[in-house]
Amino acid sequence: MADSPSSYEPAVFNVRSFGAVGDGVSDDTQAFKLAWDTACQAEKSATLLLPNGYIFMLQSIIFTGPCKSVITFQIDGTIMPPDGPDSWPKHISKKQWLVFYRINGMTMEGIGIIDGRGEKWWDLPCKPHKGTKGKTQSGSCDSPVAIRFFVSSNLTVQRLKIKNSPQFHFRFDGCQNVHIEMLTIKSPAKSPNTDGIHIENTNNLGIYNSIISNGDDCVSIGAGCYNVDIRNITCGPSHGISIGSLGNHNSRACVSNITVSDSIVKHSDNGVRIKTWQGGLGSVSKVIFNSIHMDTVRNPIIIDQYYCLSENCVNQSSAVFISGITYSNIKGTYDVRSPPMHFACSDTVPCTNLTLSEVELLPAKGQNLIDPFCWNAYGTMQTLTTPRAFCLIEGNPLSSPQKDAVQC
Repeated sequence: MADSPSSYEPAVFNVRSFGAVGDGVSDDTQAFKLAWDTACQAEKSATLLLPNGYIFMLQSIIFTGPCKSVITFQIDGTIMPPDGPDSWPKHISKKQWLVFYRINGMTMEGIGIIDGRGEKWWDLPCKPHKGTKGKTQSGSCDSPVAIRFFVSSNLTVQRLKIKNSPQFHFRFDGCQNVHIEMLTIKSPAKSPNTDGIHIENTNNLGIYNSIISNGDDCVSIGAGCYNVDIRNITCGPSHGISIGSLGNHNSRACVSNITVSDSIVKHSDNGVRIKTWQGGLGSVSKVIFNSIHMDTVRNPIIIDQYYCLSENCVNQSSAVFISGITYSNIKGTYDVRSPPMHFACSDTVPCTNLTLSEVELLPAKGQNLIDPFCWNAYGTMQTLTTPRAFCLIEGNPLSSPQKDAVQC
């Protein structure tokens, strides 16, 4: 006898049934832990429901797998952390808020709101914008990532609104097979370190049809990432879409097969950026930036291999090798405070195989075109480019980075 259709319907675990109050004041952490553990052990698909009309306050919490069931984390109400550093329990780490660890198969979605209540974290005296001339002041600076997926796979994050994270809004570490779609991420333009989506050591990830406005990178791609597809993103105000920073503290970083396409970057410090520290190793390769519209962006196209957060960075000879970067159909306007194209490559490890095709960048206020900046950058203009990037060096450098230096 065949199972009835109802036998395939997921079991629903409403956090209110496990003791969550949802008044925005009561601590609902233990109720969520109990609801998660129960759903995790369900024999069939399970939905952990945060119902509409309630505000759930949670301390830092780790939702641990693997689970027997495939879980839908349904956020229809509002979820938020304690209000600032002074309200954070002293014995709990201030580096993360909601963590999902060792999950295989999960969907996070809902009509509710994730509110990171980041304002008091942004105002810590250690934050760069609080000190004079950008210099930080003493004091603790740990600030929580809102949502972190760690060593997890087969994830879907979709149709969610998240705002005002103390630090990164989403972070994916050591994950694979991730589908992200229809997110709205919003924080003030001057909120420090509030990257929309940060990924590290993660592969086979797609980000689609989302709107991100924040105080740092809309999307930042760290070391160990490959097979990343980003499409139809509206980004800004922000610091743009970035690969990096990579190679800090002489570390090795390998990033490859990255595509960013059919997107808009507006009123941002950067458009599409690759940033690396001097002294690093590894490589960035097989990157395509295609069909991106720039609206009043300060650095629409930028490679910066001299990335540094202080005035005291020492020149070093090794560098992350950057090669095989394509910029096609990049059009729009730039803020005339900076050149529209900026290729600052390592003195000893040049950038190679940079390709420009159908690039047209004009001053936002109608001033004269500013020439691109190139340093040790090898590449070609396949079509007429505005402004012309005559500073690119044709051909290939006489020497290439040693394989033992790259090792990717």
